[in-house]
Order: sequence, then C-alpha cells, then structure tokens
Amino acid sequence: MMRMFTGGRNLHRPAITRIATSFITLAQFHRLKDNLRKMVHSDEWNASKWTKEAGGMKIKSFFFQESFWKNVLHALKLGGPLIQVLRMVDGERKPPMGYIYGAMDQAKETIMKSFTYKEVNYKMAFEIIDRRWDIQLHRPLHAAGYYLNP
Repeated sequence: MMRMFTGGRNLHRPAITRIATSFITLAQFHRLKDNLRKMVHSDEWNASKWTKEAGGMKIKSFFFQESFWKNVLHALKLGGPLIQVLRMVDGERKPPMGYIYGAMDQAKETIMKSFTYKEVNYKMAFEIIDRRWDIQLHRPLHAAGYYLNP
C-alpha cells in the first residue's frame, strides 16, 4: 500500500554506507511527508489491519503531528552537514587534518545558516560537537595545518 502512495518509493533505501542509513531514511520520510499523510488517511488504510493495531494507530498519529515533522526537519538540518564531514573522515582516502578542520567549520556555519542563526536551535548540539572536538581533534598542530593549507 505504501508504494502506491509514494510513487513506488521505499522509505528505506539500501546503500553502501556505514554512518548514514538512519539519516537517509529520515530524509526520505521528509520528502514523502504529504504522500504518507494521504496514505494513512485513505480508504485503503482504513480497510487494512493497521488501523486496528497499536503500531498502525501510532504511525497515523505521528504523521499528523506537526511537532513530529518539525523534529524530523531539525534532525535533518543538524545531521546533514555533520554526516558530510563524517563521510569525508570515514572515506577510503583519508584527507589531511587541515581539510577536516575546515570541513567542520563549514558544517557548523551551514547548520547556523539553516536555522537563520537562531542559536537556541543548535546550541545544545554545538556544545556536544565542541566537547568531542576538543577532546579528540582540537590540537595546535591540526589548527596550524588548517591555516597553512594552501
């Protein structure tokens, strides 16, 4: 039934990835938001076994909660730029530290811009990122590599 309402698309798209499967699925949810809402409001849905099961009722309620979709979008805005950095770090070719340093700065700038610089939307995430960054990667040698990188 879902494929009928999503133009034959799956919510989960298999891919060769170690770090982004959940993010890709969440992005697909967001892209198919209107179709998913139509599906759980359709005659086909109402005639299905899902309407009587707890999971089906929960799914339907989620799809019509604006707070759910707001949280999905929030996660996508935060996660997208960070996953790009993780893909760079986790790739076959390991980039020099200066590139990672620059990519992280760019990711944070992209996140701030996506939230129109409203710090309340990303402050907690940045505190977590900065704490990890300071413990593992923020070293004078790495900073020098970033600034001296041509």
